[in-house]
Amino acid sequence: SKRLNELTKHNPLWKRHCCKHWLADRSQRGLSWYGLFRHYYSDLGRYIQHYAALKKAWEQLKGFLHQRCPRMIVSLKDGATEQELDDVEAQIGCKLPDDYRCSFRIHNGQKLVIPGLMGSMSLSNHYRSEVLLDVETAAGGFQHRKGMRRSLPLTFCFHTGLSQYVALEDAEGRKTGESFYPCPDQTAQDPSAIDMFITGLFYLDWFTSYVANVVTGEYPIIKDQIFRYTHEKGCVATTGDITVSVSTSFLPELSSVHPPHFFFTYRIRIEMSRGASPKAACQLDSRYWKITTSDGNVEEVQGPGVVGEFPVMTPGKVHEYASCTTFSTPSEFMEGHYTFHRLANKEEVFQVAIPRFHMVCPPYREPESRTVRNLRSQLMTCLQVLPSCSTLTVTEIYSCKRRTNL
Repeated sequence: SKRLNELTKHNPLWKRHCCKHWLADRSQRGLSWYGLFRHYYSDLGRYIQHYAALKKAWEQLKGFLHQRCPRMIVSLKDGATEQELDDVEAQIGCKLPDDYRCSFRIHNGQKLVIPGLMGSMSLSNHYRSEVLLDVETAAGGFQHRKGMRRSLPLTFCFHTGLSQYVALEDAEGRKTGESFYPCPDQTAQDPSAIDMFITGLFYLDWFTSYVANVVTGEYPIIKDQIFRYTHEKGCVATTGDITVSVSTSFLPELSSVHPPHFFFTYRIRIEMSRGASPKAACQLDSRYWKITTSDGNVEEVQGPGVVGEFPVMTPGKVHEYASCTTFSTPSEFMEGHYTFHRLANKEEVFQVAIPRFHMVCPPYREPESRTVRNLRSQLMTCLQVLPSCSTLTVTEIYSCKRRTNL
């Protein structure tokens, strides 16, 4: 028994566990690795499968914010206690997912300030910045109404009223743990008909994916704010001394599933090489776009300048601008070129390629009631095209449904 006791407290063993699960430094508390593991497990043991990934994400995010967005770091709130989380569960009458609880034990969201931790977006007449709500404020927005039952807000934007939600139970076509943007069905007479743009399958996935995009530079930092533009790898084209790159973003608050209306914004960066000759200086005259939607339709657009500007490019010069577009299909791609002329010789005109870039909306889901109605309608259509349908079994009907692609 004495030897077994010695082995179970073997420090190298517990050091490995502490580094794996708690990312802990023993010197901070003066405990043995065994003692440190016991200390953390007594407090956070229920989160042992989530804590390391969430703690690492939070540390990476804070390190990034200290360097790039220092005014945002001060908005983070200290972690909630187990009792505070239990009280919220009692208040809303619903269990919080363990990965959500674990994250809010580390940091209980942020203060209600701008800019928001979960990203911004700005167009000429539209601005969005999403705050990560603390758990007490989120509990005040817990949804009981039909169409949004058992949903807890994760984020909130003061300017648009937009929120992302997390589903706390399977209800109305949602799955427990999913995060989503609600999207009212504008074609339905029932105001509780809510479509959903899915942003994560569970909280851990939602939060760590966002942090990875931030700390790797996927999302640009503009005026101390995180902008949720995504740059598609390889979406860069160089023509001579000029390089064009594109990043895109989907705006759920300006989109809808019914009717199909998907709103995208894109940000274009035009840069002339620092090593270019001064004689290469030029000015943009016009743009040409070829737009292809997912249903195969092609549209061509030409026009002067870019968003009303005619930028002059000189060695080392960078010009960036944002524009937007809407489609009736959930995905499409654009490509094209700019036409420039040399400042030293206006007769010298040339084209600069714009790389192909794709715009794809997040996965979306219809409310359960609409799904049931659609299935019933499809089965009725199937029955209408089948002879002697009264003699078919349910299995045969579904088999015919598959064969007829209904």
